[in-house]
Amino acid sequence: MRGRTRDEVGWVKAHGGAGVTSLVEVLGGVDVGVRWPDPGRGEPRRVVLVGRTSANGLRSVSQALRALEEGHAPRGLDLVCVVLVADAPGLLPLALLRRIRIVRSVARVHRLPWIPAWREGGQPRRLPAQLDRLGALVGAGADTERRGRR
Repeated sequence: MRGRTRDEVGWVKAHGGAGVTSLVEVLGGVDVGVRWPDPGRGEPRRVVLVGRTSANGLRSVSQALRALEEGHAPRGLDLVCVVLVADAPGLLPLALLRRIRIVRSVARVHRLPWIPAWREGGQPRRLPAQLDRLGALVGAGADTERRGRR
């Protein structure tokens, strides 16, 4: 990760399979794994926490946010938002929507729909508008045009 700028966005996985690899491919930034980056060591200070909308994914997101809030993360981090990637097509059950409301009470939440092409390791023919909005939020809006938008 050395050589990256601290102003570049760092994508933090709340759990394995969160969707960070696909987001980095489309929007750029640094995949820092399942840990908080350390700006004091030259790692990104602006972070996006990513998790799936499953019960386990939302639990992992909540645990990561709690660790950040309780000071169990390096100093100087700026949480841009939490990205919740749909874990399946269709509407979410009410119980999961309630959990998202709780997450939304402590952090800005950006939801992404189910993207079938990502399941097979490809890119969709057309990226959903939610990715454009997320790109603008993290400072990568122009990159979506260069990375496969048709």
